[in-house]
Amino acid sequence: MVLRGYVPTSEETLQTLAALRLQSLNSDFSTHAPFPRLEELFPPHVLHARLPAPHRRTPAKCRGARLRVGLLAGGLWGQALAKQRAERDQRLRGRLREEGASTMAAIVEKWKLLQGMARPEAMAAYVALVQEWPGFGSTLFDVSLRASPVGTGPQRLWLGIGAKAVSLYKPGEPEPLDSFCYGRISSFGASDSSTFRLSVEDRDLLFETSQVDEIAQLLNTYLASTGARRPPRPQEPATSPPASDPTALPQGLCPTAGPWLHRAPVGSFPS
Repeated sequence: MVLRGYVPTSEETLQTLAALRLQSLNSDFSTHAPFPRLEELFPPHVLHARLPAPHRRTPAKCRGARLRVGLLAGGLWGQALAKQRAERDQRLRGRLREEGASTMAAIVEKWKLLQGMARPEAMAAYVALVQEWPGFGSTLFDVSLRASPVGTGPQRLWLGIGAKAVSLYKPGEPEPLDSFCYGRISSFGASDSSTFRLSVEDRDLLFETSQVDEIAQLLNTYLASTGARRPPRPQEPATSPPASDPTALPQGLCPTAGPWLHRAPVGSFPS
């Protein structure tokens, strides 16, 4: 969850999480301790986000200009462009190495402060930090909201399914855009193989996703576990009965079961 970017939090907290992981893996700081790669401790996308966006070439404004560019592309002009791209890529790689070294140094300094912390204590502190995100314990699905305002394309969102509610998150944002308790959901189901429909009171939300069946099964399971009545699904094809084993629940982008929470039921929190 953390390394893939599905726990929205500050870089400071991400560095602390990395230090706690090192303390759990290697105990107290030592120059002789085995050291994981940075991408095994810290989300790579955070470092990449610091780099400048690649420059876009200005498109040719007329057919004659496009023709000249096309003729030159195979000659000296093309070679010059290739050289510029290579130099730019080299600068970006150098910048990425600098950012990585700076981040690793900050993580190590935080690791040194954890001296004497036992592995179970480090693990508990790690989970406690992750639990500060209100969406912790939910299963996240990457979806695109098709019922978006007129004139705009599909909006990419996280659909979070928890024990008490279904929430919509803007990727990377800690607070949900909206949240619906199960009592507000009047129906849900598959409109087709790649569209999931969620009816909340007088609203119909259509999500494009490759995990239609997984979302429906998880919602079914929560309704069954709480004893709530299954909402009608007039447009949904017949599906198998809800799963009763919580360890067999379908997994989204960030299941609750991880290296330290193995076989924890979706939506539950560690004691």
